[in-house]
Amino acid sequence: RILDEEGVPQELLCLAQAESAFMPNAISYKKATGMWQFMQGTGKDYGLQQNANCDERLDPEKSTRAAARMLRHLYAVFGDWYLAMAAYNCGPGAVKRAMRRTGGDSFYTIYDALPKETRGYVPLFVTVTYMMNHANEHDIVAKNYEYPIPHDTVQITGYFNLETFAKHSTMPLGDLRKMNPAI
Repeated sequence: RILDEEGVPQELLCLAQAESAFMPNAISYKKATGMWQFMQGTGKDYGLQQNANCDERLDPEKSTRAAARMLRHLYAVFGDWYLAMAAYNCGPGAVKRAMRRTGGDSFYTIYDALPKETRGYVPLFVTVTYMMNHANEHDIVAKNYEYPIPHDTVQITGYFNLETFAKHSTMPLGDLRKMNPAI
């Protein structure tokens, strides 16, 4: 839904699989955080609040919206989704430098000038997208599929303690933590 609202291709959802295996609590060795692996500064640039009480890079909805906006911006800069994805991974400056060094204007023409991790990033996206679109043809099934937890959305404007809320609600604390990884 968010990708549609932000006007980016649905296939970009596969980047979250490549980035974090859809795990909202993922943290990389470089401290990129959340399902979309935002660095602290980039998260702030795209409106993700980070303080002692919350880290919106861990919020699946807010970080998905931020990632979609960032990818849309990068597409506007580069005019190519593969270059936008490469820039999402290594930064737009690195992609521009690779383009200047090689004279190339597509991912595969600048491939050798990109950082090693980024050279594998777009092919990983292509692979994940293929697997997601053709899972049934290759007998790929979810191993431990978890059914959605029934929930509602409540806007909180002040201090919020999940343990206290759990005591006064019918939702177990574990489910509250799973549904609210940013808190």
